[in-house]
Amino acid sequence: MGSDKIKILVGSKNPTKTTAVFSAFEEVFKVPVDVVGLSVSSGVPDQPMSCLETKNGAKNRVNQLQKNVADFYVGIEGGCSYEDNNLFAFAWAITVSKEKIGYGKTSLFQLPKEIQNLIEQGVELGEADDLVFNRKNSKQKDGAVGILTGGLVGRSKYYKEAVVMSLIPFINKRLNF
Repeated sequence: MGSDKIKILVGSKNPTKTTAVFSAFEEVFKVPVDVVGLSVSSGVPDQPMSCLETKNGAKNRVNQLQKNVADFYVGIEGGCSYEDNNLFAFAWAITVSKEKIGYGKTSLFQLPKEIQNLIEQGVELGEADDLVFNRKNSKQKDGAVGILTGGLVGRSKYYKEAVVMSLIPFINKRLNF
């Protein structure tokens, strides 16, 4: 590559995802990074409703990205799953290079019944946030996690940790994953 920057493609143009990837890679590798978000299909429903469906969405995003040339490809997919009768939100982050693949996942957080009820009626989480909290385009901003924590954990910060977790195999080059 003509540039001395690490080129990273992210399977979304959502600024919360591209910002998370940018800050994770910059912090982990301590070199200049070039992050480009591309709109690609997750191949799963707009609101994945299980851990596996969500992970597959992140995988599918990475697979779509690999038609392009980059040093790393990152897929991030947010989803929901039930524990007992409570609905929780989380996201998977998958990072791939020519040599390795790494997986990371965010922590879970419980969704209020007002949002859970809308999701159960087929409304996507970001749209449910907008309806319940009378906002516009939450998922491009602080997301459910930011709204529900009163800004303590924004969506980019939340995703960044999962991206860092997905970089563990790249940080620990001598270990087998």
